[in-house]
Amino acid sequence: MNKVLFGLLVLSLLLAGCGAAASPSLSGAGGYDMEAYAPAAPAEPAAPYEEKVAYDSAVNTVPAQKRMVIENADLSIVVVDPQSKMQAIATMAERMGGFVVSSQIQEINISGGGKAPEGSMTIRVPSEHLNAALAEIKEEIVELRSESRSGQDVTQEYTDLSSRLTNLENTERQLTAIMEEADDTEDVLQVFNQLTQIREQIELIKGQMKYYEQSAALSAISIRLIAEKTLQPIEIGGWKPEGVVRDAVQALVDFLQGFFEFIVWLVIVFLPAAILILGSLGLAIFVLWRFVRWLWRLLFRGKAKTAAPPAAPKVEEKTE
Repeated sequence: MNKVLFGLLVLSLLLAGCGAAASPSLSGAGGYDMEAYAPAAPAEPAAPYEEKVAYDSAVNTVPAQKRMVIENADLSIVVVDPQSKMQAIATMAERMGGFVVSSQIQEINISGGGKAPEGSMTIRVPSEHLNAALAEIKEEIVELRSESRSGQDVTQEYTDLSSRLTNLENTERQLTAIMEEADDTEDVLQVFNQLTQIREQIELIKGQMKYYEQSAALSAISIRLIAEKTLQPIEIGGWKPEGVVRDAVQALVDFLQGFFEFIVWLVIVFLPAAILILGSLGLAIFVLWRFVRWLWRLLFRGKAKTAAPPAAPKVEEKTE
């Protein structure tokens, strides 16, 4: 009894200490969020020299982790017949060892009346055949509207999951051994509850690791297939309204572009230049006017002084 309780206490302390450390959230197909658990109590520490030798040996024997990258691609293509192209893409995926994840085709209305098919599909092919698959999809198409590729390196996440899985499996084995030695029903129940939680975490980690493995091994390609018929211009008796509308829109764009450029030049160049020129001209006229006025007054006063006769001397009258 005491041995079982002591073992449960040690495992509880270890699990509580590991739970206090924040564990990274994992986002993927299942949106898992798992707490890390540490293994059982470590063995007695080795001497410094022995510990260094063991560490060097471990480093030399562990192989380098292969990079795990999830690669996906998206395409938008114009084809003559979307349905037959979808069948050809599905056949290609199966031939390369992949499969069709989803496919859909629908009828859409086109301008001028009538309907045309438009399809969308997602396939998975082995990542080593991704370039070949993209090249084959783009064969015999009318137009490639868009193409994008993305890659996500999940090597670090996968390595962390592997380490946590090893720790949880060690804890599971130790809990199983404790439960086998327990005699009391209450002790067995406590160990069983902890063991259930550990096994649940193990399954979640295995599921996330499997998702990473499958996503890295099989690349996803999403394709949108547009019928060429939907892009054909309307023609009535040799007259194409679409061309007239396009020319009118282009003329409007050219006019707006020219008008905008004129406003920009007017505000930034012409108005400041006009203000500067008019200000300078006004200042020059004002200075010239002041000079002419000063000169006029100077000349007029000089002439007035010259033409005026000398004033008669004032005679003082004496009174007797």
